[in-house]
Amino acid sequence: MDNNTIKVGITHGDFNGIGYEVILKMLDDPRMLELCTPVIYGSAKIAAFYRKGIELQQPQQLCQIADAADAKAGSCNIVNVIGEEARIEPGRSTDEAGKAAFAALERAVADLREGKIDALVTAPINKHNIQSELFHFPGHTEYLEASAADGSKALMILCNESVRVALVTTHLPVAKVAGAVTKEAVLEKLRLFDRSLTEDFGVHKPRIAVLALNPHSGDNGLIGSEEQQTIIPAIEQAQKEKIHAFGPYAADGFFGSGLFKRFDGVLAMYHDQGLAPFKAIAMDDGVNFTAGLPWVRTSPDHGTGYDIAGQDKASEASIRSALYMALDVLRNRRNHAEATANPLKPQTAEKPSKGSADRQRADRGKGKGKEAKEEPKTESAQEKEPAAAVEAAETAPVAESPAAAPSAAPANVETTPSAEPTSQE
Repeated sequence: MDNNTIKVGITHGDFNGIGYEVILKMLDDPRMLELCTPVIYGSAKIAAFYRKGIELQQPQQLCQIADAADAKAGSCNIVNVIGEEARIEPGRSTDEAGKAAFAALERAVADLREGKIDALVTAPINKHNIQSELFHFPGHTEYLEASAADGSKALMILCNESVRVALVTTHLPVAKVAGAVTKEAVLEKLRLFDRSLTEDFGVHKPRIAVLALNPHSGDNGLIGSEEQQTIIPAIEQAQKEKIHAFGPYAADGFFGSGLFKRFDGVLAMYHDQGLAPFKAIAMDDGVNFTAGLPWVRTSPDHGTGYDIAGQDKASEASIRSALYMALDVLRNRRNHAEATANPLKPQTAEKPSKGSADRQRADRGKGKGKEAKEEPKTESAQEKEPAAAVEAAETAPVAESPAAAPSAAPANVETTPSAEPTSQE
């Protein structure tokens, strides 16, 4: 895959936040242009405004283009999606900034669907001021899911090099979480997570830890019944489908004890249960990845940063990691598709003609007498060995599969809630 041919769309998000600052700082490194061809969806005027207020080592000239299809390799391209009269007010939430954020997102998603860009990185939006008749979603994830024409289901995964956390419920009020955690929902997310870890992250037979909903994993029904009634049955069904899922684990001790390091992914029941510990571990380089869709989309794991907007204080580390991950996932998907493609073309056996069939029967008849006169060959020791090995294999005891029990886990993983450190609540 030629890096220069990979076009990565970057939406500017809320232009009164830190979006332009982190984008410009990320692209300040000229080596980024060796990895991909960036296409910013925003405003050249607003980009110039923020460029004046930050220190850049090697400021990149923005090449204004009318269409992503015209993006030039080796350049930072920008597609203007709003007019020149935009009023910039760093640190303030305005309706104008919300409309501009949606305009960039709408144009970028349209180009994704048409194949004009290969992946998308989104800068932070304000989920309140972006709301309109056209955008009535809790966030990027839900909007992208609704934009998928094939009915794909999205899965939010927060990740860095050491941990990957997926969510059963995303932007949902806490009061509604318990009702949304059903066996079907948990099982659906486990299937999506397993597939994403395999295809998007290149993990062979990934191991997934499932967190409990209630404190202390429900204490056998004393503090809640969701574990017994919904989560454990979902894990059991996932194991029957050859998904290596384990748990449920009490969330409070799971991250603090470092148990998350023994798994390839962690499935949390709700937003803050998974994201609060994740951001404590990976705030600087964390990435929000939307799995399950036909496109690759990532974003930094921070918000608009109104409190530091326009002050040259924002770090570009997270959005840089988001761009790196978009490229990695795109590459992994293409490699997986190539490795699992059927290399053989369907072939139809030709039916022999009546004459050729008669000749074949005559040839077999001629050789029968000669074959009968040949003495039988003595079986060598090497020829006997495979038969002996087969006999031994058939009589050997069969080891029990670790997936037979719902709470089965890798040998070095504690499986019961009672095994965790006592909570000092």
